[in-house]
Amino acid sequence: MRKIIAIAALFISSIGFSQIKVLETVQVEKLGRVNNSFYVQKIGDEFTFFYTTVQSEDEEPSLKAFTFKNIDNAYQSLYSIISKGFTASPLNDVKLELPNNFVWLHYIASSDKTMVQFMVSSKDAGSTHMSEPLSKEQVEKLFQKS
Repeated sequence: MRKIIAIAALFISSIGFSQIKVLETVQVEKLGRVNNSFYVQKIGDEFTFFYTTVQSEDEEPSLKAFTFKNIDNAYQSLYSIISKGFTASPLNDVKLELPNNFVWLHYIASSDKTMVQFMVSSKDAGSTHMSEPLSKEQVEKLFQKS
Protein backbone atom coordinates (compact mmCIF):
# COMPACT_ATOMS: atom_id res chain seq x y z
CA MET A 1 0.00 0.00 0.00
CA ARG A 2 2.87 2.37 0.86
CA LYS A 3 4.46 1.69 -2.52
CA ILE A 4 1.24 2.59 -4.34
CA ILE A 5 0.92 5.86 -2.38
CA ALA A 6 4.58 6.71 -3.03
CA ILE A 7 4.22 6.03 -6.77
CA ALA A 8 1.03 8.09 -6.93
CA ALA A 9 2.71 10.98 -5.07
CA LEU A 10 5.68 10.91 -7.46
CA PHE A 11 3.37 10.79 -10.47
CA ILE A 12 1.25 13.73 -9.25
CA SER A 13 4.30 15.83 -8.33
CA SER A 14 5.93 15.21 -11.72
CA ILE A 15 2.78 16.37 -13.52
CA GLY A 16 2.44 19.48 -11.34
CA PHE A 17 6.03 20.67 -11.84
CA SER A 18 6.72 19.83 -15.47
CA GLN A 19 8.69 22.50 -17.35
CA ILE A 20 7.59 21.73 -20.89
CA LYS A 21 4.08 22.49 -22.01
CA VAL A 22 2.73 21.82 -25.50
CA LEU A 23 0.79 24.78 -26.86
CA GLU A 24 -1.63 24.76 -29.74
CA THR A 25 -0.15 26.33 -32.85
CA VAL A 26 -2.11 28.39 -35.34
CA GLN A 27 -1.28 28.30 -39.02
CA VAL A 28 0.31 31.43 -40.49
CA GLU A 29 -1.20 32.45 -43.82
CA LYS A 30 0.89 34.63 -46.11
CA LEU A 31 -1.45 36.95 -47.95
CA GLY A 32 -0.55 39.70 -50.42
CA ARG A 33 2.99 40.91 -51.05
CA VAL A 34 4.32 43.99 -52.84
CA ASN A 35 8.00 43.59 -53.72
CA ASN A 36 9.94 42.89 -50.55
CA SER A 37 8.82 46.09 -48.87
CA PHE A 38 5.21 45.34 -47.91
CA TYR A 39 3.32 42.14 -47.08
CA VAL A 40 0.41 40.87 -45.01
CA GLN A 41 0.09 37.72 -42.95
CA LYS A 42 -2.83 36.29 -41.05
CA ILE A 43 -2.53 34.34 -37.80
CA GLY A 44 -5.91 33.19 -36.55
CA ASP A 45 -8.10 36.29 -36.66
CA GLU A 46 -5.21 38.77 -36.54
CA PHE A 47 -3.81 40.53 -39.59
CA THR A 48 -0.28 41.89 -39.48
CA PHE A 49 1.03 44.33 -42.08
CA PHE A 50 4.82 44.32 -42.40
CA TYR A 51 6.50 47.21 -44.20
CA THR A 52 9.99 48.51 -44.80
CA THR A 53 10.49 52.03 -43.52
CA VAL A 54 11.49 54.77 -45.89
CA GLN A 55 15.16 55.47 -45.48
CA SER A 56 16.01 58.87 -44.09
CA GLU A 57 19.50 60.31 -43.87
CA ASP A 58 20.07 59.28 -40.26
CA GLU A 59 18.14 56.01 -40.24
CA GLU A 60 18.63 52.65 -41.93
CA PRO A 61 15.54 51.02 -43.46
CA SER A 62 14.02 48.47 -41.11
CA LEU A 63 11.05 46.14 -41.04
CA LYS A 64 8.12 47.42 -38.96
CA ALA A 65 4.59 46.11 -38.47
CA PHE A 66 1.13 46.93 -37.23
CA THR A 67 -1.53 44.40 -36.22
CA PHE A 68 -5.28 44.33 -35.73
CA LYS A 69 -7.98 41.71 -35.22
CA ASN A 70 -10.54 41.11 -37.95
CA ILE A 71 -13.47 42.24 -35.81
CA ASP A 72 -16.51 43.34 -37.86
CA ASN A 73 -14.63 42.58 -41.10
CA ALA A 74 -11.91 45.18 -40.34
CA TYR A 75 -9.56 43.79 -43.02
CA GLN A 76 -12.06 44.47 -45.83
CA SER A 77 -12.97 47.82 -44.26
CA LEU A 78 -9.32 48.87 -44.37
CA TYR A 79 -9.17 47.99 -48.06
CA SER A 80 -12.34 50.00 -48.72
CA ILE A 81 -11.02 53.03 -46.84
CA ILE A 82 -7.73 52.95 -48.76
CA SER A 83 -9.46 52.46 -52.13
CA LYS A 84 -11.91 55.32 -51.56
CA GLY A 85 -9.00 57.60 -50.74
CA PHE A 86 -7.58 57.21 -54.26
CA THR A 87 -10.73 58.71 -55.82
CA ALA A 88 -11.50 61.33 -53.16
CA SER A 89 -11.47 64.95 -54.18
CA PRO A 90 -9.63 66.68 -52.64
CA LEU A 91 -7.13 64.09 -51.42
CA ASN A 92 -7.17 64.10 -47.65
CA ASP A 93 -5.12 62.11 -45.20
CA VAL A 94 -7.09 59.53 -43.23
CA LYS A 95 -6.21 58.80 -39.61
CA LEU A 96 -7.03 55.34 -38.24
CA GLU A 97 -6.80 54.17 -34.64
CA LEU A 98 -5.71 50.57 -34.04
CA PRO A 99 -5.30 48.88 -30.66
CA ASN A 100 -1.56 49.71 -30.38
CA ASN A 101 -0.98 52.24 -33.16
CA PHE A 102 -2.27 55.18 -35.11
CA VAL A 103 -2.06 54.79 -38.89
CA TRP A 104 -2.25 57.77 -41.24
CA LEU A 105 -3.00 57.09 -44.86
CA HIS A 106 -1.14 59.88 -46.64
CA TYR A 107 -2.20 60.30 -50.27
CA ILE A 108 0.28 61.76 -52.73
CA ALA A 109 -0.98 63.06 -56.08
CA SER A 110 1.49 63.25 -58.93
CA SER A 111 1.00 63.94 -62.61
CA ASP A 112 0.69 60.28 -63.61
CA LYS A 113 -0.86 58.53 -60.58
CA THR A 114 -1.95 58.78 -56.98
CA MET A 115 0.00 56.94 -54.28
CA VAL A 116 -0.72 56.17 -50.63
CA GLN A 117 1.89 56.08 -47.90
CA PHE A 118 1.35 54.49 -44.49
CA MET A 119 2.58 56.57 -41.56
CA VAL A 120 2.45 54.45 -38.40
CA SER A 121 2.81 55.88 -34.92
CA SER A 122 3.09 53.66 -31.86
CA LYS A 123 0.85 54.62 -28.94
CA ASP A 124 3.49 53.49 -26.44
CA ALA A 125 6.77 54.76 -27.87
CA GLY A 126 5.42 57.71 -29.81
CA SER A 127 7.75 57.01 -32.73
CA THR A 128 6.48 57.41 -36.29
CA HIS A 129 7.59 55.33 -39.27
CA MET A 130 6.65 55.72 -42.93
CA SER A 131 6.28 53.06 -45.57
CA GLU A 132 7.17 53.38 -49.20
CA PRO A 133 4.34 54.86 -51.31
CA LEU A 134 2.01 52.33 -52.94
CA SER A 135 -0.02 52.75 -56.11
CA LYS A 136 -3.64 51.61 -56.38
CA GLU A 137 -2.48 48.50 -58.29
CA GLN A 138 0.00 47.65 -55.54
CA VAL A 139 -2.71 48.06 -52.87
CA GLU A 140 -4.94 45.69 -54.85
CA LYS A 141 -2.08 43.20 -55.03
CA LEU A 142 -1.43 43.57 -51.29
CA PHE A 143 -5.10 42.82 -50.51
CA GLN A 144 -5.24 40.12 -53.24
CA LYS A 145 -7.89 41.95 -55.27
CA SER A 146 -6.19 41.78 -58.66
